[in-house]
Amino acid sequence: MSIMKNIRNKTFSPIYLLYGKESFLINDVKQKLMANVLKNGSEEFNYSAYDLEEVPVELAIEDAETYPFLGEKKLVIVHNPVFLTAVKQKEKVEHDLKRLEKYVSDPAPYTVMVFIADYEKLDERKKITKLLKKHAEILEAKPLNEPQLKSWIRERAAFHHAEIEEPAVDTLVFMTGNDLMALNEELIKLSLNAGEKGLITEEMVKRLVSRSLEQNVFALTESVVKRESGEALRIYFDLMKQNEEPIKILSLIAGQFRLIYQVKELTGRGYSHKHAAGLLKVHPYRVKLAAGQARSFSNEELKAIIDLIAECDLKLKSGGLDRSVAVELLLMKIMQEK
Repeated sequence: MSIMKNIRNKTFSPIYLLYGKESFLINDVKQKLMANVLKNGSEEFNYSAYDLEEVPVELAIEDAETYPFLGEKKLVIVHNPVFLTAVKQKEKVEHDLKRLEKYVSDPAPYTVMVFIADYEKLDERKKITKLLKKHAEILEAKPLNEPQLKSWIRERAAFHHAEIEEPAVDTLVFMTGNDLMALNEELIKLSLNAGEKGLITEEMVKRLVSRSLEQNVFALTESVVKRESGEALRIYFDLMKQNEEPIKILSLIAGQFRLIYQVKELTGRGYSHKHAAGLLKVHPYRVKLAAGQARSFSNEELKAIIDLIAECDLKLKSGGLDRSVAVELLLMKIMQEK
């Protein structure tokens, strides 16, 4: 990301516009600016932040136009510039946008002014938006696509003084999703456990990364597929101890077996894992795992299992049988389906 490289090299833009819904990326740039713009303990004198839902933008401009004290540069952070969007709302304060337009066109060279707009879209028709897009250094903080996410994970691992194997990257994305905050927390934990070699392996990810309910149900399904009844029931009883709802667990089991059936159908027709993932709108790694699980069943067996799950769902919703017992019996029936 060139914006980060410039900040590390102390090449600052007088104005930044950070917008989008990926708050981790925005906060990362903000923290880097604070660490690099402000130095020698000048934070107390040369850092300020304004919430434009509470104060007019003119206050931030006046601050930005005032020379820094005991430092070379000032850092002025401006939050909630709702006037950059098409949102129609009655604002509590009025903003002098003409004055802001004038400042953006000719900013103070000794101030770094940062507009943080955690909105998905800006109104490109507005003059102030156009001026900021022209004069500011821009970060559009939108969710990363798969290649970007994997690249980010590798870079973040390096930031934490570790290297991560490619299979470990795939498994980490599958287990954690695309929540950058959660991914960063897991990478911190993994890097601390990487040892002298500083290498994060797939085995480490599987052992150390916190499992969500969905991940526990996937492990449960994997045990069911392998007919490991002891392990399957151990995971299920652990989930019961955690007060997870049987009906929710059943829903996730149903989703996993539907995916296995769909992947078996698509790969049987010659679709690649990547193409199947695109059609099913799931992560390619999930398709890869589902394809492996599908080899344990015929199409008819999978249809029979889906019918069993539907019957169990009906029992749970009709209240005819204890929910926990109903799902336990279902798991045993599936493992006998051969």
